[in-house]
Amino acid sequence: MEIIVSADPKELGQKGGSAAGELIRKAIAERGEATIILATGTSQFETINQLLEEKGIAWDKVTMFHLDEYLGLPITHPASFRKYLKERFLDKVGQLAAYYLIDGEADPVEETERLGHLIASKPIDVALVGIGENGHLAFNDPPADFDTEKPYLVVDLDEACRKQQLGEGWFPDFDSVPKQAISMSIRHIMKSAAIICSVPDERKAKAVQECVENEVSNLFPASILQQHPQCTLYLDKASASLLK
Repeated sequence: MEIIVSADPKELGQKGGSAAGELIRKAIAERGEATIILATGTSQFETINQLLEEKGIAWDKVTMFHLDEYLGLPITHPASFRKYLKERFLDKVGQLAAYYLIDGEADPVEETERLGHLIASKPIDVALVGIGENGHLAFNDPPADFDTEKPYLVVDLDEACRKQQLGEGWFPDFDSVPKQAISMSIRHIMKSAAIICSVPDERKAKAVQECVENEVSNLFPASILQQHPQCTLYLDKASASLLK
C-alpha cells in the first residue's frame, strides 16, 4: 500500500481522481472497456469531482458498480447513496456502458443475489473507496467478515458508523439512521486490480492510524488494504496527523 499525503482535501481529491482517470484510460486502451466501483460520502466529494474533469475517458466504455446503500431508504432521501451518485456523478458524466445501483428498497436477499450475479463476470479495474471513522471499508463495520465470497451482503451498522452518518449531516437525528445496509464484501473489494482510497479530515485520523499501523485484523476492517498489491491511500495533513 502506497500512502500519499496532500495539503488539504481538494489537493487529495485532485491526486486521487487523476490517478483513477489514468487507470480507467489504461484499461480501455488495453481491453476496450473498464469497470469501476464508486463509493459515496463526504470523503469522496473532491475525488469524484476530479474524476469528472479527467480528459480522454471514453465513458461509454465504462461500467460502474455501487459500493453500498442503506436498507429501506428511498432514493428521494437526502442520505440515499443512489441519489448521491445520480446527482454527483451519473447526471454529469454522460453515457456509460452500464451502471448498477443498489436498490435498498428491494428485497435484500434478492438484491444481493442480483448484484452478485452481475458483477461476478466483470473484472474490476479500479475501486474508489474510503475509510470510516470506525475503520470500516464500505459498510463492513468491525468485526468485518473477511471470509465470505459473496460479492454483496446485508450488514448491520454499528453505533459508531451510525453516529458518523449523523455527524456528517445526512440525518436529522440518530434514530433516523438505518441499522442495516447492503455492502460490497471485503473480499470482492480486494479483487479490484487497483484501489484508490481517499480519506480526508482530522476525524478520520485515528481510523487511518489503526488501519495503517496495526496488524491486519477484522477489528480494523480497512487494514486489509495493506495486503492489496496496488492500493494507494490518499490522505491530507489532518487525516495523516497521527501516523508515526
